[in-house]
Amino acid sequence: MNSDIIQGNWTQLKGKVQQQWGKLTGDDLDKIEGKRKELVGRVQERYGYARDQAEKEVDTFLNGM
Repeated sequence: MNSDIIQGNWTQLKGKVQQQWGKLTGDDLDKIEGKRKELVGRVQERYGYARDQAEKEVDTFLNGM
C-alpha cells in the first residue's frame, strides 16, 4: 500500500491502526495524518522498537490491508 493510498484512506484506517498498536493515542493518530514515516516513528517511540523493527511491523500491517 503506497503512502497516497494510506493518506486517502486514513480515516478508515485509524481504527485498525489503533487496534494494532493500542499504545498510540488519538492525538498520535491525528498527528500521523496517514503518513507512513510518521506512523513508523510513533510506533518506534511508543513501543521502544528499533527503526527497522518498527518499519517491518508497519509494512507487514499495511501489506495485509
